Amino acid sequence: MPQFSSTRLKVADLPQNRPTAFHLTPDRARMTEIAAALGLSELRKLRFEGEIASAGKTDWQLHARLGATVVQPCVVTLAPVTTRIEDEVTRRFVAHLPEEAMEGEEIEMPEDDSIEKLGVEIDLDAVMTEALALALPLYPRADGAALETVQFTEPGKAPMTDEDARPFAGLAALRDKLESDE
Repeated sequence: MPQFSSTRLKVADLPQNRPTAFHLTPDRARMTEIAAALGLSELRKLRFEGEIASAGKTDWQLHARLGATVVQPCVVTLAPVTTRIEDEVTRRFVAHLPEEAMEGEEIEMPEDDSIEKLGVEIDLDAVMTEALALALPLYPRADGAALETVQFTEPGKAPMTDEDARPFAGLAALRDKLESDE
């Protein structure tokens, strides 16, 4: 089975009768670029390996494993939070997307978000970067970090609470007042 380390694979050069293995380990400069693009404090390790195989006459199927060690700021304290990511990645590159038949009309997103339009090349670096972006924790939190209640108000006024912000809080207060008047 041929092994590729290039980030762009020409579809015309891929063998139809057997899978094509690939292994990407970006250098430090590329990892710094990816970290900056994704808003990471640091990208310590990144590995993307798998294979691409023919899926019919015109389509291709990618199965890969993404491994990364990322550092993000904690959403509460901004302290660095290190996360190890191990994720399975599947993409299907198709010559004709289902919605192409309805061009010009408003359509919904397809259920299967792993389907992509097949071009002349398959950019493994782009697939790897997208997969990493999707696998990142949305709200990284340092151990022991907790949100505390902070209240801001003018001097001499009662601060607004979560209870006050509820849509029926005013009606409940009115009901309680009417009940106490009776």
